[in-house]
Amino acid sequence: MTLRLRGVIAAAATPLNADFSIDTERLIEHCRALLAEGCDGINLLGTTGEATSFPAEQRIAAMQAVARSGLPMSQFMAGTGAASLADAVRITRAARDLDFTGALVLPPFYYKPVDDQGLLAYFDELINRVGADLRLYLYNFPQLSGVPYSLEFVQALKRKYPRQLLGLKDSSGDTAYAIAMAAGVADFDVFPSAEGTLNDADRYRWAGCISATVNITVRAAAAGWKARGTAEGERAVASAAAQRAILARSPVIAAVKQALAVKYQRPEWARVVPPLHSLTAEQAEAQARDLASSGI
Repeated sequence: MTLRLRGVIAAAATPLNADFSIDTERLIEHCRALLAEGCDGINLLGTTGEATSFPAEQRIAAMQAVARSGLPMSQFMAGTGAASLADAVRITRAARDLDFTGALVLPPFYYKPVDDQGLLAYFDELINRVGADLRLYLYNFPQLSGVPYSLEFVQALKRKYPRQLLGLKDSSGDTAYAIAMAAGVADFDVFPSAEGTLNDADRYRWAGCISATVNITVRAAAAGWKARGTAEGERAVASAAAQRAILARSPVIAAVKQALAVKYQRPEWARVVPPLHSLTAEQAEAQARDLASSGI
């Protein structure tokens, strides 16, 4: 039986060296801390992890470092999407060979419009080149990729590759889409991208959430998931959602990394790869104050 991720999954932020390369030592420390604080899983090198800003070699080296670290690979998925089919194949193959529980794949995102026929051809190539033992999750983020995964496309891909296609992360923020995807595709795990959806996970057959802000809200989000269906769980989810709202006042990647700089007392955590930029001093001060008052 294929191992399936469930619960609260952090879309881990990626710490950077001064030259904007990946600081793998601190990345491993951060992943270990997230799991210790209650995360059920970690999405390594996704959008929050700034993956598409790194060359394939750096992404694979970071994946290798995590795989060698002794961390439980059963709790990790890796973002493997790339504009180049060859790069996506290479990184996805590495995720498979390193025993990540899943590969989370963006659609090819440069040429537009991309229709379902083109997407099917792309995934035919990806799956056939990587191999039948692939564990694949789709990453729907049309605001950035410009290429949505339609329900009809996902149904067609699932029919063609029922063992390989396990689920989807939805970062669109469209609750109706996530509901329809979970209801419309059998044996398929849907993860919305916000902690506030955890209270409705059982109702809509969602598998949990994969969220950028879980880097910070992890304790409240994990408590909410474990106690879902109870008043205690609802309160914990509400607390996580309120903390997420504070972070969402600023560009989320920079906001999360600034909050981690405060949490770990390491100012270098605030670095982001250009063209992204860090929060202003005023934004950072306001965020720290409001997060502290939220009980984090």
